[in-house]
Amino acid sequence: MKKYEIMYILRSTLEESDRKAEIEKLAKLLTSNGAKVSKTDEWGLKDLSYEIKKEKKGYYVVLKVEAEPAALKEFDRLTKIDNNVLRYLITVDHQ
Repeated sequence: MKKYEIMYILRSTLEESDRKAEIEKLAKLLTSNGAKVSKTDEWGLKDLSYEIKKEKKGYYVVLKVEAEPAALKEFDRLTKIDNNVLRYLITVDHQ
């Protein structure tokens, strides 16, 4: 399995309990497809450089993951249709 870093931005309008549930849901989405989430780092609420889906702020979360491409493909597919996720980026972690 390769190591990846996934960064995503959630809507700033989510209540704290909804935000925690969304973070858990996205992590479970990965683990249920065979990935291992080694670290979850919440950067918190930050201003966006430009407006995304009428939002000016977003809640940033970074995950360190070991996964097969199939798990990332499923994460990619479901995150695209999740209205609470403004943006996401999956990169190979070279550490």
